[in-house]
Amino acid sequence: MQICRDTESMIALSTDWRAAGTPSVLVATMGALHDGHRALVARARDWADSRGGRVVASVFVNPTQFGDAKDHDKYPRTEEADLALLRAAGADAVFLPQASDIYLPDAQTVVDVTGLSRVLMGKLRPGHFRGVATVVTKLFNITGCDAATFGEKDYQQLTLVRQMVRDLNMRVQILPVPTVREADGLAMSSRNQRLTPADRAAAPVLARALDRAEAMVTEGRTVEAVRHEIKQVLASEPRADVQSIDIRDASQLSALRGRPTQSVVILLAARFGDVLLIDQRVALPSAD
Repeated sequence: MQICRDTESMIALSTDWRAAGTPSVLVATMGALHDGHRALVARARDWADSRGGRVVASVFVNPTQFGDAKDHDKYPRTEEADLALLRAAGADAVFLPQASDIYLPDAQTVVDVTGLSRVLMGKLRPGHFRGVATVVTKLFNITGCDAATFGEKDYQQLTLVRQMVRDLNMRVQILPVPTVREADGLAMSSRNQRLTPADRAAAPVLARALDRAEAMVTEGRTVEAVRHEIKQVLASEPRADVQSIDIRDASQLSALRGRPTQSVVILLAARFGDVLLIDQRVALPSAD
C-alpha cells in the first residue's frame, strides 16, 4: 500500500495509473476508521477488481466543514490504526495531506451547491456543505479518480455530491454504500468514540425511531403522522436533544406533505451531550 503525504506525490501516482489505463476509485474519509469505512473500501475494491483498477483512500480532517474550530481540534486522529485497517481492507494507496497542502494561503475559489447546502443539516451547520463540496472537488482532482464511494448515513452529503457531479459534468461515478450499524442499531460513526457511556447507551433511540417511521411509511401513513410518532419515540429518551426531524423526497430532498407515493428519506439529528449524531432511513410506501 503506497502512502502519499502531499498533493504532488498523489498526483504523480494517479498520473501513472491513468497513463497505464488503470481506473481508480476514491474512498474519502476523515479518519478514525471503523467497520462502516471498511464497507466503503470493500465496495470500492469490488468496483476496482471488476475493472483491473486501484483503490485510493484519503484521510483528511477537513477544517472548512467545521463551524467550530474546537470541534475540528477534538475530532479523533488515529493514523496508525487507520492505515492498518486500510491495508487489511485492500486499499492500494492512501492520501494523507496536511491542511496547508490542500488549502493554499492565497486561495479564492470554493464550490457551493447552493440549494442543497442550505437546507436540513445545512441550516444547523452553516458553511458545512460548502466545505464538503470544495474538499471533495479537490480530492477528485488530486486523485484523478473515476469513481468514489459515499455512505448513505450522510444522506444529504451523498445527495449533494451527486448533484455537484451532475452540475459540473464531473466524470466520476458515485457509488452509494448502505449504513453499517452496531448490534444495537446505532449507525457507526467516528463521533461515537466521543460519547459518554450513558450517552452511548441512549443513542440507539435514533435507530428505534427510524424503525418505527419506516414501518409507518410502508403502511401508507402521512408524513405528519410519521413525524409525530418519531417525536414520541425520541421523547422517551431524555438524553436525546433533538435537533431536527425531516421526511423528504429521497431523490432531491424536497419537502413532502400528506401520504407519500414515492421513496422518501427520513433524516434525524440529535445531540447526546456535546456530540451531534445523524441517522437516516429510506422508505418506500406500499403499492397497495
